[in-house]
Amino acid sequence: MSGLQTKYRQEIAPALKEALKMSNAMQVPRVLKVAINMGFNSQVDKEMIKNIVGDMAKLSGQKPVLTKARKSISNFKVREGVPVGVKVTLRGKRMYDFLERLIAAALPRVRDFRGLPARGFDGRGSYTFGLQEQTVFPEINPDTVKRVQGMDVSIVTSAATDAVARELLVRLGLPLAGTRK
Repeated sequence: MSGLQTKYRQEIAPALKEALKMSNAMQVPRVLKVAINMGFNSQVDKEMIKNIVGDMAKLSGQKPVLTKARKSISNFKVREGVPVGVKVTLRGKRMYDFLERLIAAALPRVRDFRGLPARGFDGRGSYTFGLQEQTVFPEINPDTVKRVQGMDVSIVTSAATDAVARELLVRLGLPLAGTRK
């Protein structure tokens, strides 16, 4: 079990149950999955796609899925079936390992970081934010990166409201703007 997962089970879940006045331990919100997405334009070559897939595999710990365009859009110079991104969905131990590395190592390395924006909640307890470059993760060697690539990270929780999800994420250590730990 990862350190963050142990901390959730031993400290955060009982504290949330007490703070939210829940009678059943199964009502306590938890993180269900983390989805990471890197989109790129259709003009990249096969070697660049291979590098992006390798970077995503390094930072997530599992092999990503290549996403392809569903429709042709001439204004964007995209044809149907052309690779337009990579994605990975993390659950369980890998999810907690990724969150731990994100909170402890990657976010402190972001330039001019003042916390993640609070507007990333969707109204149903999920939180999404973007990172400008993959080099903030310690697994990625910035000298070997040929193209700086941004990514979207979505954290899906079992919370019914944004307020409860926000409380869970802050207690996990996610630095949201406007909150203090």
